[in-house]
Amino acid sequence: MNIKLLCIGKTDDKRLLALIEEYSKRLNHYIKFSIEIIPDIKNAKNLSEAQQKEKEGQLILSKVESQDHLILLDENGKEMNSVGFSQYLQKKMNGGYKTLVLVIGGPYGFSETVYKASQGKIALSQMTFSHQMVRLFITEQLYRGFTILKGEPYHHR
Repeated sequence: MNIKLLCIGKTDDKRLLALIEEYSKRLNHYIKFSIEIIPDIKNAKNLSEAQQKEKEGQLILSKVESQDHLILLDENGKEMNSVGFSQYLQKKMNGGYKTLVLVIGGPYGFSETVYKASQGKIALSQMTFSHQMVRLFITEQLYRGFTILKGEPYHHR
């Protein structure tokens, strides 16, 4: 299985980028992992919240293949601890999906079209984090999940 992380907008903070790259490199020892950045919508300040979500949604769905398994990182998604997340990943791998696509939406979340196209939602926390920090958190949690599955000592129980 491959894992692709789709994100709206770039990360400007070089420190966050370095950490995301570090965990991405580590993660690629276990599974093929990639991050794809969808550029911010131009002139977004001239669009309503709904218009911006719709435009972002079109861009998101244009990056997803019909056989991909689409999961949204959403504040109303299922919460789980790291061990539960590793078990979730194992179920996805056992499910025979070629590519698991995780999506971090824009500042207003996802359009209804994207919600309807998805196969699930995951929440990292009930707290609100910047989209740039969520990239780091999910990349680290993916790495942690695979070390748990391999029985490696990164995660302490």
